[in-house]
Amino acid sequence: MKVRWFVAFLLAASTGVAAAQQGTVPTTETALGSVRIPRSVKADGKDLGAGTYQVRLTAQEATPVVPGQKMERWVEFVQGGKVVGREVVSIVPASEMKDLMPGPDSGRGPSSGARVEMLKGNEYMRVWIARNGVNYLIHFPV
Repeated sequence: MKVRWFVAFLLAASTGVAAAQQGTVPTTETALGSVRIPRSVKADGKDLGAGTYQVRLTAQEATPVVPGQKMERWVEFVQGGKVVGREVVSIVPASEMKDLMPGPDSGRGPSSGARVEMLKGNEYMRVWIARNGVNYLIHFPV
């Protein structure tokens, strides 16, 4: 009986690892990593100052759900163990990036880690985090 339970546990664990490698979106709260935001931005309508933050994906879906949109949830920006801001994140598996960003730079985000870039004449900032085959795109007005 113990051997069966152990084998079942190993199969479940290996299936979870394989799913993460294929770009499965986590359904629970998950740390996405650290990001340095070089200038102040608006996050959820509030000021988020320049600085380094831990970014944490929450289980809370963004509402209202917009038909045809990619998955959207909330991320929290944590500094010194305290949540200091939050914003909606668009979640896109790597296999779908070419559909989202056509052209020569199609799907050329970070393979893992984070990239911060200014968009549209320095009016918007994008934080692009890639983790386990999934892309997390956060857009801020500056």
